Amino acid sequence: MDVYDRAKELGIQTEFVDGQGHRHVTDEIALKIILDALPERNPTRLLDHPVVIRTGETTRTELSPAAALPVSWKVTAGREVIAKGQADQRVIAWPANWQEGVYRLTLTDAASLSQEIPLLVSPPRAWAGEFDRGWMMAVQLYSIRSSRNWGIGDFTDLAALLELAAQFGADGVGLNPLHALFDDKPADCSPYAPNSRLFLNPLYIDAERIAEFEAGSEAHKAAARLREGHIVDYKGVAELKWRALRAAFEGFKTKPAGERKADFDAFRAEREPLLSRFACFEVLRHKFGVAWWEWPAEWRASDDAKCAELRRGEDAAEIEFVEFVQWTADRQLRDCRDLARRLGMKVGLYLDVAVGVQSGGFDAWNEQTAISRHLSVGAPPDPLNVAGQNWGLAGFNAAGLELQLFEPYRQMLRAAMRYAGAVRLDHVLGLKRLYLVPHGFAADEGAYVQMPFEALLAATAQQSMAHRCIVIGEDLGTVPEGFRDTMAEWGIWSYQVVMFERDDRGAFHDPDRYLPNALVTFNTHDLSTYAGWRSFGDLKIKRSLGIDPGESDDARWHALTMLDEVLRHHQIEGNDLYSIAAFLSKTRSRLMAISLEDFLGVIDQPNIPGTVNEHPNWRQRLPLAVSDIAHEVDIEALKSATQERALAKS
Repeated sequence: MDVYDRAKELGIQTEFVDGQGHRHVTDEIALKIILDALPERNPTRLLDHPVVIRTGETTRTELSPAAALPVSWKVTAGREVIAKGQADQRVIAWPANWQEGVYRLTLTDAASLSQEIPLLVSPPRAWAGEFDRGWMMAVQLYSIRSSRNWGIGDFTDLAALLELAAQFGADGVGLNPLHALFDDKPADCSPYAPNSRLFLNPLYIDAERIAEFEAGSEAHKAAARLREGHIVDYKGVAELKWRALRAAFEGFKTKPAGERKADFDAFRAEREPLLSRFACFEVLRHKFGVAWWEWPAEWRASDDAKCAELRRGEDAAEIEFVEFVQWTADRQLRDCRDLARRLGMKVGLYLDVAVGVQSGGFDAWNEQTAISRHLSVGAPPDPLNVAGQNWGLAGFNAAGLELQLFEPYRQMLRAAMRYAGAVRLDHVLGLKRLYLVPHGFAADEGAYVQMPFEALLAATAQQSMAHRCIVIGEDLGTVPEGFRDTMAEWGIWSYQVVMFERDDRGAFHDPDRYLPNALVTFNTHDLSTYAGWRSFGDLKIKRSLGIDPGESDDARWHALTMLDEVLRHHQIEGNDLYSIAAFLSKTRSRLMAISLEDFLGVIDQPNIPGTVNEHPNWRQRLPLAVSDIAHEVDIEALKSATQERALAKS
């Protein structure tokens, strides 16, 4: 069997048409690397996908033609048998009244062919929220200035942002991913390229709020220097903040037992074993100083017994320090969640979840079955990125997730939803198929690998309902036919960007064309700000960097004319930000978001895809301190523009 036939049997799409209408056939060498990087999977199956049962619904599953009847089956949770039966026909009619959960289904046919596969029992839909329509303020937390932070926005600034949003009449604050990055690589600051999606970035901790912190004059002087300038000095921030965290930890260790130590112990017990593994990984990463696959063989995979042994040795204090830092970050973020509730916000925190992780990070080390470190997630060529995209991130794979009963995916969702009223899944198309590029190959030489879409939606619905958390899927780009309909059926909201909501002649869609269960926004962090778009600033900077912006000046003038046209059609006379807010507010979409950059008229966008050092991605600070923002925003105009949303709250 050649590699193309093998790929077809394993659900790998070796031919596709990209967003520009060009046909691609995956290179044979690249395809072999993709196949070799995925876990072994037997293509001969009694069932070709996990079983999903939605509570309250009758479910029937068709067996593969390869199955020899009769087929016996049993469902287990650990060692306990939950249900069993036999199918004498090619359809299994599942019993009713299942308890929600993830189980292991074992099937055996008359020819003694056996197969184990996950069975998920889920709510019919994800959490829908308990409000009609509302809006949120979108923020890059690192960019926040204040008179007290240490040169980077922190969780105390987030609390101030929540109070500001409440003053504006908003229902929450949307944030860039808060995932843990690499503490020893401050220049590697993209929140979408994390070390781990399971833990928090300690640079967002307000060190001065730690009970054991003792401020010194030198620290205050250093913090004052870091607050200057328009670019976040990640190296300086990291050096100062890590020194403060270590000093606070030393003070914490010398304190007698009390409420804080009891809470710390409870946190560690609650987050085991992942927290202990993460702390051990961080200690080992610093000790060995090379990628984890080059570590001594005994440490190349996570092992709880080995971690327990490490804790008993000379690294015990360092492991506890990592846990202390995560506890501190967790509690400060939880305080923000609690504040949002006290403010009566319908959403509160809206958190972003990156599509993948860095291959050298904790998640890839901890979960080597479900995460393929040799492959990078990306996207084929489209009109905005004519060469395709290689994001350099390792993503989940279908076979590994099924072998692990989807636990790695559910862990990721639990971490994201813990304190969030809504989450956005970046590149949600990856739940159906992932475009994977082998390391060393160009972005247009990848292949689409099919994912267990229904099972991932079921796992998402489980966590969404458990945490009462709305799920928004970033469904931009080349979207497979029927994808959005399936998402909507499962209660996953869409993500609609006004810049892209235009017809063939370039006219902007009317408000009634937007989906009710969606978040609507004019732009994203990867697109121009509103002020930059109106001033052609995005086109100018891309051309100065040698990047084809994919749009001419004439096309932009036409877009501006079309925007004015749709605004006037809906009795919105101006075209300033408040006019855009009024238009967004008229849409049927239940949530809308306006970025803080747009409120302040910032020209430059936070991130330009396809650049690394050419543009200060993820480094730019806002022009004003958070305490001064209200003076720059016409709050009455904003409340007038969003009046329909305020009246619609329930």
